[in-house]
Amino acid sequence: MINNDILRRITTLLDFDDAKICSVFKLNACEITTEQLVSFFTEKDEEAYIELLDVELASFLNGLIVEKRGAKEGPQAVAETVLSNNAIFNKLKIAFSLHADEVIDTLELAELSLTKYELSAFFRSVNNKHYRDCSDEVLSTFIKGLKIKLQG
Repeated sequence: MINNDILRRITTLLDFDDAKICSVFKLNACEITTEQLVSFFTEKDEEAYIELLDVELASFLNGLIVEKRGAKEGPQAVAETVLSNNAIFNKLKIAFSLHADEVIDTLELAELSLTKYELSAFFRSVNNKHYRDCSDEVLSTFIKGLKIKLQG
């Protein structure tokens, strides 16, 4: 998925305004101006469009975890420079404090059925033989399920 679309969909489902989005970025030491934010939300074919980098999306997601769950003790999470769908999925699962059963229920709200075993493959280490890449379709469906769950 395109990082800008992920940011747009998450902030829309949480009903965040520009100031709130910037403050969530700031929770992970990432300064985003309102002008940059407008460029992130601009359509891809427009001149003002700026692609949201993986490190910026990771900062937003780490900030979202802090926003929703509170800051953890010790050093804060460092934003990854390369972000996979698996990492995005995991960060969203953590931010919304979802257990495996709740993730499966959320996916089913958006009409995708996965077993616990299939789901756990997304959260394994890349080096694990049971690891599985999270497709754009699964990540998109999860975000759609979150929207249904949060907005009814």
